[in-house]
Amino acid sequence: MVSYAKTGILLAALSAVLLLIGGSFGGQFGMMVAFVFAIVMNFGSYWFSDRIVLKMYRASPVGPDHPLHLLVQRLALKGNLPMPKVFVIPTQSPNAFATGRNPSHASVAATEGLIRILNEEELAGVMAHELAHVAHRDILIQSVAATIGAAIMMMASMARWAAIFGGGRHDDDDGGPLAMIAVALLAPFAAMLIQAAISRSREFAADEGGAKLAGSPGGLASALRKIESAVAHAPMDANPATAHLFIMAPFAGMGGISKLFSTHPPTDERVARLMRIG
Repeated sequence: MVSYAKTGILLAALSAVLLLIGGSFGGQFGMMVAFVFAIVMNFGSYWFSDRIVLKMYRASPVGPDHPLHLLVQRLALKGNLPMPKVFVIPTQSPNAFATGRNPSHASVAATEGLIRILNEEELAGVMAHELAHVAHRDILIQSVAATIGAAIMMMASMARWAAIFGGGRHDDDDGGPLAMIAVALLAPFAAMLIQAAISRSREFAADEGGAKLAGSPGGLASALRKIESAVAHAPMDANPATAHLFIMAPFAGMGGISKLFSTHPPTDERVARLMRIG
């Protein structure tokens, strides 16, 4: 419940940024136009995301005779979830993700490298984490955040061009073009920070849900350590736009201020939280 409350607060903050930039430029009409365009842009991504991302990583489906399929089936039954489609990705960089618009249309995928380096308990922890994403409908939550974020980006772009060519609102109390440019520059920055925070919040929630589904936090905690170490030496050739889907960022970790924009929490913090569950 705490994680859902935090996500709700972050989504409300993201909406507030949209209202702020909408009020600064274009008013209610301009904001609605941007929001409608954002919905159209993200609808296809939400509806077809599973096919797009699975094809992007050349994932192959596996049947009931595959050990990964059997493991996922056992966990889905334990969690009272519909059986998702199971895929294997042909890369030695260890990682996994879940996708699909709802639990009845979900897919989970693991790389060959993940299956190779993890023992059964660790692999169960990872796949339980992915099933927790499915149960929590995190693809829907991320799609809502992406839609609002896209609307903010569009409004910011419109505001910048309007300030340059003298459009938009000109009330002296509003600060004129300089204020408009300031809002247009800061709003996307704030939106990216909030979207990253939403993603990190959902990862913590999936860690907790996955640990409970697997029956123990130890397997997932150990798996996270192994994945982090392996990814540091052999990062995945991944599209940054899909990084939030994976159980861990598929490329080398970021340091300093870049951590604020990371879609995943620090592994040390994830492991510490898991051990508190234990």
